[in-house]
Amino acid sequence: MEPVPPGIFITQCDPATPVAPGRRLAVKDLFDTAGVRSTYGSAVFAEHVPTVSASAVTRLEQAGYVMVGKTNLHEFAYGITSQNDHYGTVPNPAAPGRSSGGSSGGSAAALAGGHADLALGTDTGGSIRIPAACCGIVGFKPTFGLVAMDGVFPLAASFDHAGPMARDVDGCVTAMRLLVPERAWSTHVALGSLKVALAWTELADPLIRERVAHAASLLGVVTPVDFPEPIGTLPAFQQEIADVHRDLYAEFGELYGESIGIKIERCLGVSEAEATLARSERERYAERALTVLGSADVLVTPTLAFPAPASDVDELEVRDSVVRFTYPFDVLGWPAIALPCGVGVGGSPHSIQIVGRPGSDELVLAAAAALEAALSATVAP
Repeated sequence: MEPVPPGIFITQCDPATPVAPGRRLAVKDLFDTAGVRSTYGSAVFAEHVPTVSASAVTRLEQAGYVMVGKTNLHEFAYGITSQNDHYGTVPNPAAPGRSSGGSSGGSAAALAGGHADLALGTDTGGSIRIPAACCGIVGFKPTFGLVAMDGVFPLAASFDHAGPMARDVDGCVTAMRLLVPERAWSTHVALGSLKVALAWTELADPLIRERVAHAASLLGVVTPVDFPEPIGTLPAFQQEIADVHRDLYAEFGELYGESIGIKIERCLGVSEAEATLARSERERYAERALTVLGSADVLVTPTLAFPAPASDVDELEVRDSVVRFTYPFDVLGWPAIALPCGVGVGGSPHSIQIVGRPGSDELVLAAAAALEAALSATVAP
């Protein structure tokens, strides 16, 4: 087996451990794992070894998956490039020299590089879907609260989601059947049968715009919509982050990486009045979003408006543009999946996002599976 490039795993498990074919599990180092170091991407927890695993990890291990390592991430999951001052920058096996995305960049890279068959990630502003898009794999953010978050270090609790990442849609479906066994997980839908709302393609690079529009047309009847963006909700997100880090940063601030320290200080500066107003805006946004979606079965957008940025990009400069199409569905808590829809100039993957109403996880996965099969049988423009 090829050696794992530096930066993908923070902690690797014993490579001699027997693993059944297709059962190698990579776990984002935000999840607690009993007896295995869990750093949360931070120097603050560099020697932290939990005694109990997160329930998402336990369920997959009980089903026969074997953890091969804890994957690198943006520190405390607060970033979208997986440039980590303590554990290195995650490389992108699918597009060398470009960012792996974040914060679940190590999980995406482990899959893209063939070092795992399934991975766990978290998504608070796009942290599953952004690295999936950058690394050319599939990442699914379920409806808020569907996958248990116990044993996962929080970023912003009412925005945090856990979910699977895999090289294809079926891998995510298999994981969801194990993570949420009480659901039926029937994932069949007839290609061309859906009512599809299409948004934000005009904001994307021309080739991505064409590919996403083409893919949407394969799903069914397409209606362009002016889907709103979550203007004014950021202080609610920031206050929740501040509540997690207020005491920790006061005691260990010198151990935080420079870029995350800047963001934490911004969060600590949010007033209660600003956060209260933002929570009200969040409620109004949810109402507007459902109204605009109307009778459509799913919403389709680009995952990113452009190819993965350079691996040495300034995260603070590109953050807003990278999360523009993903953060809205953490605000809403709607299920959303990112899957490849072609490759651009220089080999950088392109990605489409399929989104559904809260609770429509099976439909989103079914639409993604149907689209994946169609795209593999046709050549995108």
